[in-house]
Amino acid sequence: MPELPEVEVSRQGISPYLEDHHLVQVIARQRQLRWWIPDEVLAQLNQPILSVTRRAKYLLIQLPLGDIVLHLGMSGHLKVLPKGTPATKHDHVDLVLSSGMTLRLNDTRRFGAVLWQPKGEVHPLLAKLGPEPLSDSFNIEQLADAFAKRSTAVKQVLMDNHVVVGVGNIYANEALFKAGILPTKPAKEVSLQQLEALVPVIKTTLAEAIKQGGTTLKDFSQADGKPGYFAQQLLVYGRGAKPCITCSTVLNEIRLGQRSTVFCAQCQR
Repeated sequence: MPELPEVEVSRQGISPYLEDHHLVQVIARQRQLRWWIPDEVLAQLNQPILSVTRRAKYLLIQLPLGDIVLHLGMSGHLKVLPKGTPATKHDHVDLVLSSGMTLRLNDTRRFGAVLWQPKGEVHPLLAKLGPEPLSDSFNIEQLADAFAKRSTAVKQVLMDNHVVVGVGNIYANEALFKAGILPTKPAKEVSLQQLEALVPVIKTTLAEAIKQGGTTLKDFSQADGKPGYFAQQLLVYGRGAKPCITCSTVLNEIRLGQRSTVFCAQCQR
């Protein structure tokens, strides 16, 4: 599933094609994705696109009456194509633009979503999300409060979207390694000193991934229409049984919360 940096880079990639244009028509070839595409989405005709924002891993296309909420699921991707480009298999939804271009959602497994959020309301899927990790709302005090009474492994708490959004498996592995925290450590046992290291590390790790993605991602309007995921410079994730880059100790790989977890028993405490 795309992580927060990939979704943010997707937002940056599609924004220039959508903002300051009108949404002329919404074409849904398949309305049953993870959830049924609501009628309100299809009713948005000739509406100006005010902005394209992101909340957690959801993209919000802001219109006068509300927001079209997009989620890429496990296999979805967006492409910008000339209007009228023949659809291929799994091209489920088109947002036709006044510029003569179309934003198209391709989703092989149909785990993505196209939803509607009325103006002035918050969609139930977004209502109880934690703070954005790159915002000031995500800070040492907030994380200390979230950790205070939890005996659950710190990595699992970090991946809880009620605590902070968008710290998925890859970046939880990476941030805990950089902060020197054992991923299996109960959250309530993480020291203040470790928290003081962890919060800025999460912010810089995600920011660097977004920056890397912005410089390496293919243009969304290229012929194949597929941006592809960018190369990531990872220190532990995917490197189980390989030597730690810091101390050369063989990295351990375990399953934690049914997710691959890689760490250095020497560098992380």
